Amino acid sequence: MFGNYFYNETIRKTVIAFGTLFNNISVKHKQGDNTISTIKVPIAYGPIQKFLARAEQQPNFDRNAAITLPRLSFEIVKYQYDPSRKASPITKFCLVPDSSKNKIKRVFMPVPYDIGFRLSFATKIQDDALQILEQILPSFQPAYNVTMTMIEGHDEKKDIPFTLNNIQFRDEYEGDFSTRRAIVYELDFTAKTYFYSEIPTDASGGLIKRVQIDYTTTRRGPREVRYSVVPTATEDYNSDSTATLTAEINPKQTLLKVTSSAALIQYQFIQVNKEVMRVEEIDNTNVIVSRGQYGTEIVTHDVGDVLNLINANDNALIEIGDDFGFDSDVEFFGDLKSYSPSQGTDI
Repeated sequence: MFGNYFYNETIRKTVIAFGTLFNNISVKHKQGDNTISTIKVPIAYGPIQKFLARAEQQPNFDRNAAITLPRLSFEIVKYQYDPSRKASPITKFCLVPDSSKNKIKRVFMPVPYDIGFRLSFATKIQDDALQILEQILPSFQPAYNVTMTMIEGHDEKKDIPFTLNNIQFRDEYEGDFSTRRAIVYELDFTAKTYFYSEIPTDASGGLIKRVQIDYTTTRRGPREVRYSVVPTATEDYNSDSTATLTAEINPKQTLLKVTSSAALIQYQFIQVNKEVMRVEEIDNTNVIVSRGQYGTEIVTHDVGDVLNLINANDNALIEIGDDFGFDSDVEFFGDLKSYSPSQGTDI
């Protein structure tokens, strides 16, 4: 009823991120100023009662004690919808695949949910518990953000806050002196994550490479005007290495001496290092240019620096998020035809 199968692994990723926060905690036992032992506290998913039961079933209280206690464990204790982060259910956003930056996908906004975690740790002595607690608390004020990749294969990252809500502790020490002692701390956290719906698998979407507007008027006779705009690159993308400089040029000079100008065209944009220039005149291997185009910094360039063209080949390589310029064109028609977007032609 709800559509095709999909699985974005949101809960799995959140569980892994939460557990990773506490996988490098250690306790040290000292005698005076000397450290006599260092124990890296193991962590596993599951209720702490499971590990306490296993500890109590250990027939030899001295054997492998370090493996049993201290120990960290965590588990999911609740899921709850968060209306404070709700977006319109019909709103969509653009999802960018890593494999093709130009093939964006429009998907519905994710649904906000809070996942409740309980981190528990048990120790035999109070000092071990205090060492663990003090390695955790300073990082939560009261939240700690983790940047997560929400959808595999796509450039969709979110900062997920893990918020510390509550701390409880108890000392399970009853009975005679042979009874094993367990000091248990329980810390409750909330992860504010998002659940995504099905991600389209088709190749639809992409950058808008052309905008076209048709004007029509009948006031003084039928006439049609078409105004078209296409994006143009403001920097070199393909490093075509068209020529190299044969002489140094300082910031006050406008004459470039190059190895060859055969591929250059008047009023074309070129790039040397990070500075963009426009070709004004060409005389054999001497090229007059306008410096510092598109707001680039005018600097000194040395002999052997590479000159790259900025042309249609670079326009095709513009990616989402890049800065780019525009090139416009105006056409006049007298046939009163209309443009068909589905057919891509006039009819």
